[in-house]
Amino acid sequence: MAVIALNIHDTRDDANAQARRFKEWLADQGHEMREVPPLFSPEADAIDRNALVDGLDLMVSLGGDGSVLRSVALVADAGVPVLGVNFGRMGYLTEVEPDGLQRAVARCLVSDHAVEERMRVWAQVERADGTIEDAGAALNEVVIENIASGRTVELELSIDTSRFTSYSADGLILATPTGSTAYSLSARGPIVAPTHEAFIVTPVSPHMLFDRSLVLAPSSEVRVTITRDRPASIAVDGRPFTRLETGDSVICTRSPHPARFIVFGERDFLGVLKANFGLADR
Repeated sequence: MAVIALNIHDTRDDANAQARRFKEWLADQGHEMREVPPLFSPEADAIDRNALVDGLDLMVSLGGDGSVLRSVALVADAGVPVLGVNFGRMGYLTEVEPDGLQRAVARCLVSDHAVEERMRVWAQVERADGTIEDAGAALNEVVIENIASGRTVELELSIDTSRFTSYSADGLILATPTGSTAYSLSARGPIVAPTHEAFIVTPVSPHMLFDRSLVLAPSSEVRVTITRDRPASIAVDGRPFTRLETGDSVICTRSPHPARFIVFGERDFLGVLKANFGLADR
């Protein structure tokens, strides 16, 4: 008997309908099913992650890339792999289409699959008084950005304890290769193959001559410090974490727990990229 968790995008009628059929199939096969509470439900903030991952074999995500990000955040620290089923638009993080769900899980149950690991970034907030707060791990990106609309923030960037430069910008994105096709891309950051390992530092609307992204080694420690009396905020994969004041720093390092994805054969990242951007074959 396998233990399988379901994370369902509950506002998608097609995902809910598919989930009902899938749960019936799991029950008929004698497998245990654990369902993750809907994202905006009262129960969502009270998930017992230890209980969720105890003995868990697989997390199945029915939704878009946002649902996959949530699934990874819940189970990656325990090394549980995620199978993404595409009910969204882009599908960078999903492996199968809805009609292939049952067959894909059946293949997982007989180990007819591979596991692809993706680097995540671990973020901590160091307050001006030295207090440390864990912000968590991101599969896509950590974002430090302005709070007041129309005003820039002043950010000092240090890499491996050495000061690099200061930014006057709307914000700064610290992305993984997986996140290079997310917010970083919209800020004109580079596209990086998702199985590569690197930190991508991309300024958002910089008010300065140096406006290029940096691609850094995965072993780097990246520190961003608020240097002017204008507050900022930090978000981890789109999840707001806290307000940042002058002297506060965000420290990003490679997470020791990568995201683990179920794949069937080599993932065609370039094919997905071409399809999503309408790039014709030449």
